[in-house]
Amino acid sequence: MVDTNNIGTAHKELASGRWYKLSLVEQLGNIGSEIHRAVIFKQKDEARYMSACDRALELMDFTLGDHRWNVSRLRELARIREMICDAMLGGKEYGSTFEYLDNYFFAFAFAARVRK
Repeated sequence: MVDTNNIGTAHKELASGRWYKLSLVEQLGNIGSEIHRAVIFKQKDEARYMSACDRALELMDFTLGDHRWNVSRLRELARIREMICDAMLGGKEYGSTFEYLDNYFFAFAFAARVRK
């Protein structure tokens, strides 16, 4: 689990254990919600854009810290985190965009919603 002493207040409840009860699909769907917020605010509100990016990375870190996911899955998740960072920096390394990430994560959000 993640050290909750260094977590922003928005995700303290998730870090304290609730996040680790969610399925991988639900976790990625929640990360996708923050990515979608970043897409919406990228051109409109820099502070809200950066906040959404920070929350997406924080949730991604929670997922990477979830001991249920095996090593091969962790490599894929770490690569997705790299793509989020790349998109934040303008896609200079991998050509990542928030629009691409939004489409990628949408499938997980949709699947999580259908399961409920």
